[in-house]
Amino acid sequence: MVTNSKTTAGISPATEELQQMAEATQIDAAAQTTADRSASAEDIQDETAAVADENNNHSGDLADAGNESAEAQSAADEYAGRTKNELLELLEQALGEKPVLNLRHEVEAIKVAFYKMRRAEVDAEHKTFIEANGEEAEFSPSNDDAELKLKELLKEYRRRRDEFTADLDKAKEENYRTKLAIIEELKELIDTDETLGSTFARFRELQQRWKDTGAVPQQHVKDLWETYNLYVENFYNFIKINKDLRDLDLKKNLERKEALCTEAEALAEEKSIIDAFNRLQKLHDEWRETGPVAKEFKEQLWERFKAASTVVNKRHQAYFEMLKEEQVRNLEQKSRLCEEVEKLVESQPATLKAWNRATEKLQDIQTRWKGIGFAPRKENNKIYERFRAACDNLFEMKRAFFASLREEMDGNYKLKVEICEAAEALRDSEEWKEATDKLIALQAEWKKIGAVSRRHSDTLWKRFRAACDSFFERKAAHFASVGDEYEDNLNRKTALIAEMLEADIENGGYELIREFQRRWSEIGFVPIKAKNTIRKQYKEAVDKMFNVLRSAGSDKAMTRFREKVSSMAAAGDRRLNAERERLYNKVRRLEQDIALLENNIGFFSKSANADSLIADVNEKIQRTKQELAETIEKVKMIDENSQN
Repeated sequence: MVTNSKTTAGISPATEELQQMAEATQIDAAAQTTADRSASAEDIQDETAAVADENNNHSGDLADAGNESAEAQSAADEYAGRTKNELLELLEQALGEKPVLNLRHEVEAIKVAFYKMRRAEVDAEHKTFIEANGEEAEFSPSNDDAELKLKELLKEYRRRRDEFTADLDKAKEENYRTKLAIIEELKELIDTDETLGSTFARFRELQQRWKDTGAVPQQHVKDLWETYNLYVENFYNFIKINKDLRDLDLKKNLERKEALCTEAEALAEEKSIIDAFNRLQKLHDEWRETGPVAKEFKEQLWERFKAASTVVNKRHQAYFEMLKEEQVRNLEQKSRLCEEVEKLVESQPATLKAWNRATEKLQDIQTRWKGIGFAPRKENNKIYERFRAACDNLFEMKRAFFASLREEMDGNYKLKVEICEAAEALRDSEEWKEATDKLIALQAEWKKIGAVSRRHSDTLWKRFRAACDSFFERKAAHFASVGDEYEDNLNRKTALIAEMLEADIENGGYELIREFQRRWSEIGFVPIKAKNTIRKQYKEAVDKMFNVLRSAGSDKAMTRFREKVSSMAAAGDRRLNAERERLYNKVRRLEQDIALLENNIGFFSKSANADSLIADVNEKIQRTKQELAETIEKVKMIDENSQN
């Protein structure tokens, strides 16, 4: 830091103007801090874009490549309709002809336009692969030579950009040393014995050299300007400059600073806040480079310029505050998406249907992620890594599931091939019943076996079905040929039943019934749809014949018993009481038998053959009741003869 040297009495206009320039230096320092924040915001985009470049792959896994800046997206529209090769040619031409400092937006726009087309190609390949029955986990996009060339050109651009930045830092250091030398020349100019004209000419030449010298490192700006302004002020104090020349110089400076104020005020209407702020920095540079003005204009002019600067700076600050808030909201949205993916991982899908649902959810989450802008710089990479890790975990689980599923499907494939071979071995069999049972069993076994790969599923099913259809078509043809014979058998059995119903069973007796049964068994099969009906009619006819015989036999037995009781009663035979006791005991036993049989019907209703069992029991109950009635009748006969 340089200490002010002694000046002449009073404050000259030049001194006042130099004080104003010092104030401008303080405003510029604050503006430079805001500019640093702007650069940081651009760094966010550059660094994130670089991460997207390095991580962009065609697995569809996530790269944050969908988060291009709005400016890059808008600029990319200028290249709509270009082919990938045309974009590469434009990028290569730009690298060869334009300064690297002016290339950032053009490079970003070409990259965005290129990857839009590349993503469309990968999506088309993926759709074609899935439609061809490909497995989701096995999809891998084809290599793209154009993309490899693009990455080489982007790598060259970053190399040049880094080289330019390094050269710029070196240039700033060199500028710093140059301006220190100019200050030393100003010191010497104050003590020179040269004429006024030559001294002032050297002063103007030093001012011009100062203006022509570029930027210096930020940490030296304030001290450098304070020192330079001190020696400029000293020059105006020690050199008795011609008043007319001084007034002319002050007037030129006034006109220039008024123009700078007008330009600064116009920046309030500039649509691009970033462009307005960058332009303001250049206006501040020009303000510093412009000399002093007359005292009466100094304060008024400075306040005007400072007010215009404040408007632009506040807009710039508000813009970055808004951007910061938006990035915080983006971080919250991305955190929620991370939680959604992590919940999918925790759910551990265990079926193909569950995995399909999980994949659809993940694709929706990825689409929403790409539509969200940047998170704060410190958190952007962290939240991206969290999201990427959750997705990778889900993809790894999916790959493991499909590997296991593929192994299971291979086993199912072998089992179904064996079933096909077994069915084909039965295709030409003429053991109709046995082959039918085996094929039905094979069909049941087929249903129990799990799925096989889609590329084999239809082929196996058609093979198995062809073997089954071949057998059953042969079987249908065979039994169609015997259908007429079955109809004839049905007619013969119907006629036999009619004959049985009209027969004289009392005279024919059991021999006639057995003859009917023999003739029935000699008749062959009937159509399956009439089988149960004709069998029921036959059984009813047989039962009727047996009932007729039993009824006739019962009447004869009762007549003989009545005669026996009458003779025993007339002779006073003691055996009559014993006979009654025997019959009475038989009545009690038959009643118990009937109760037991009726009780058993409740249990039979739960069995598989319930209907036939219940019918047999009911028939037995009826016979027992008939026997009970006959026994009671015999007891009554004994009692009637005893009373007589």
